[in-house]
Order: sequence, then C-alpha cells, then structure tokens
Amino acid sequence: MCDTDGLRRRTASRRRRWRLAEPGRQLDANVVRIPPSGRVDTHTEPDLDVLLHVLDGTAALVCADGERALRAGLLAWLPHGSARSVVAAPTG
Repeated sequence: MCDTDGLRRRTASRRRRWRLAEPGRQLDANVVRIPPSGRVDTHTEPDLDVLLHVLDGTAALVCADGERALRAGLLAWLPHGSARSVVAAPTG
C-alpha cells in the first residue's frame, strides 16, 4: 500500500517520490514531482496504459486531441500508444 497524502506533503527535491518495486509484476507505478513550470516532455508508452492521478497542484495534460487542465484529485487514463506531455503550472 501507499499513502499518497503523505507523499504529497514531502518537500524533498527528488522528482521520483515513490516507486512500485515488487519483482515479477506486470504493472509499473511511480509518484513523481514536477516542479513549478516544469514539464514531462512528449512521449509514448507503447506497451502499457497509464493512469495519471494528480495529488497536488495544477498542470496541463497535452495530448494529440488537445489540452486538458489537471488539478488535485483528478484521474486521467492514457491508453498505450498515446503521445502526451504534462506541463506544471507556475505554482507547481
């Protein structure tokens, strides 16, 4: 299990806050921090769907079919093969 509220409150500068580390899994999961005005460049996950869960702050999810506003509490499902990027707001 993972307490995502506790991860949200951490102030360390590390980008990756948590990682699913169990061996033999068919799922990958990470909790990452994007600094204010930071970004995750456009990329495509060819094999796995991605579930994006926003813990804190605001950002924009940029996909082939447009841009969507992200805020704390939102979940976004990104099917495998879809290109996307994430751009954090100036406040993080």
